[in-house]
Amino acid sequence: MKISRRELKALIVEVLMQEAKKVDYKKVYKKYHSSTKAKKERAQRNAARRKIEKAGIEIPDGYEVDHKNPISNGGSNDMSNLRIIPMLKNRRDGQTVTTKKRKKNGSY
Repeated sequence: MKISRRELKALIVEVLMQEAKKVDYKKVYKKYHSSTKAKKERAQRNAARRKIEKAGIEIPDGYEVDHKNPISNGGSNDMSNLRIIPMLKNRRDGQTVTTKKRKKNGSY
């Protein structure tokens, strides 16, 4: 039986998709998001957004409130530490900070 490259690619993708491990979101939440520390940091991020909105500053779609000095590094929700930046930049920068921390403490 002869098979074309296109058919072979489709077959490989299908097999890989079937083997892809399903994520147990309850387990992930319990491990990463339900800890006391995670809840406290999430509450501080939500408070920062409310503070910006109370000040009458509109946050456009696709933008987020960012902490210049992250909460995890001892930053505060003071207006001088907050800024509004594009969501993609915020997520990218946050991932960079997290990766550096993990490399530093040996968990990455």
